[in-house]
Amino acid sequence: MRSQVEQEKLRLMVFNSARELGQKVDEHLLEMYNLDKEKYTFIIPIKENFFDDGHIKVEITETVRGKDMFFLTDIGNYSIEYNMRGIVNHTSPNDLMMQLKDGIGACSCHADKLNIIMPLLYAGRQHRRNTRENLSCGENLRELDNISRIKSFITFDAHDQGVEHAIRNMEFDNFYATNTILDKFINDLSVDDLKNLVFVAPDNGATGRRNVYLNSFNSPYIHREAGSFIKQRDYNNLVDGKYPIISHDYSGNNDLRGKTAIVTDDMISSGGSMFDVVDELKKRHAKKIYIIVTYALFTKGIDTFEKYYEEGKINGIYTSNLSYIPKEYQEKPWLHVCDCSKELATIIYDIHNDLSISTILRDRSEPVKLLERKFKGQ
Repeated sequence: MRSQVEQEKLRLMVFNSARELGQKVDEHLLEMYNLDKEKYTFIIPIKENFFDDGHIKVEITETVRGKDMFFLTDIGNYSIEYNMRGIVNHTSPNDLMMQLKDGIGACSCHADKLNIIMPLLYAGRQHRRNTRENLSCGENLRELDNISRIKSFITFDAHDQGVEHAIRNMEFDNFYATNTILDKFINDLSVDDLKNLVFVAPDNGATGRRNVYLNSFNSPYIHREAGSFIKQRDYNNLVDGKYPIISHDYSGNNDLRGKTAIVTDDMISSGGSMFDVVDELKKRHAKKIYIIVTYALFTKGIDTFEKYYEEGKINGIYTSNLSYIPKEYQEKPWLHVCDCSKELATIIYDIHNDLSISTILRDRSEPVKLLERKFKGQ
């Protein structure tokens, strides 16, 4: 058990956007420090104020002087309501980004170190220029990088890790929820469904993630193969903030009979392109189709996912709890939300205590161990 002084240096500023996840992280940290969760908490009390004119203010109600602060926010949480000029609004990523900056400013002169945890990276898909547009993700990171006391920035499954080149002062650590998701996925599936797998990237940008999952199943019990879709878009038109997809061309084995297809990506937004991928895989006679994404945003299309499940086109979606998912969605039989709070607590503990995080960043051995146990126990 560590000394009380070391325990008191660690503090979490958990915004309402990430309240449920933050409370789970706090419980894991208390277990790591062997503290009674009925008596202690690492979460500092704050007031989150939304004013009628639209301004935001964060107020800390206890001292943070000399503390090692970890800020936890979910910029994808649109469920928080506030009144502006008599109209009920829902928080946007812009609102929650400003709230984070206000929270940082409230304690930056007093805290010892500042660490930002933003699993879903703000403007993560605005990572490069296609036309006359801003590099919003890199510019936001650069602004945070200029705050002198910020030590580290922690995110999960960044759309493009290359955005870290926008900064030079704070650490940028990009983690993956792979092991946590695969723990549940492997335990849920039958041995027969796991024997013959095809890992599919829905577009060129997802091939790296597909390879992470492909390599995680490097087991003698498994026959593995890879496939990819090449997405052709119409860049002359913009519809609902996206360039329409003209076609999906598949590269891989066209006969997928008897195979379980695993489609991997960082997120599902509206789901439009994912439905095209599923339809193409069914044309190639895939036995079962599972989708694994870190973030299930479901900006629209939830009814279509329901329909595809009922028709047997998809067998399940596996995702994380690192960003907001409505309760009614979580209760869907085809949606499996995996709890990443213990992994996040371990990251906080290791960074706070100046321990190596390389194992958490790169360990891909756990799924192989799970497969070995499953096949030996059949």
